[in-house]
Amino acid sequence: MKENSPKNKIQKDPVDIINPNVIEAIDYQYSTKRDIEIRISQPEFTSVCPMTGLPDFGTITIVYCPDKKIVELKSLKYYFLQYRNVGIFYEHLVNRILDDLVLKLEPKQMDVFGEFTSRGGIETMVSASYNS
Repeated sequence: MKENSPKNKIQKDPVDIINPNVIEAIDYQYSTKRDIEIRISQPEFTSVCPMTGLPDFGTITIVYCPDKKIVELKSLKYYFLQYRNVGIFYEHLVNRILDDLVLKLEPKQMDVFGEFTSRGGIETMVSASYNS
C-alpha cells in the first residue's frame, strides 16, 4: 500500500481522538414534573471502515428519557463530526456514542441506533441500550 493512500490517514483509535467533552448538557427544567422522550436523528453521519479505509455513511438516532440534563444539539453535532476520519466498526461506534452520552447526561433511559448504508449488498443496523 502506498504511503499516501486513504487507509494510512485513518485514525484507528477513537479513544484518543473522540473528545466527549464537546458534548454540552443543559438543565431539563421539567425534570420534577414529567418524563419526556427525546428523539434525535443525524441522517448524515460519517465514519470510516477500519478495514478498507472507505467512508461509511449512516443515520444515528438517539432516543432518551432525560433525568436532570438534556443535550445541547450544536454540541452533539460537533461531537458527531469528530468521527468523520475515524476508523471504527459500527458495533463499537454505537456503544461508544451511548457511553459518552450516558456519562454526560445521566439519563433515566437511552437507546442509540445506527442504520448504515448498504455495502456489498449487506445492510447493517446496530442498537445499544442503557437503563438507570
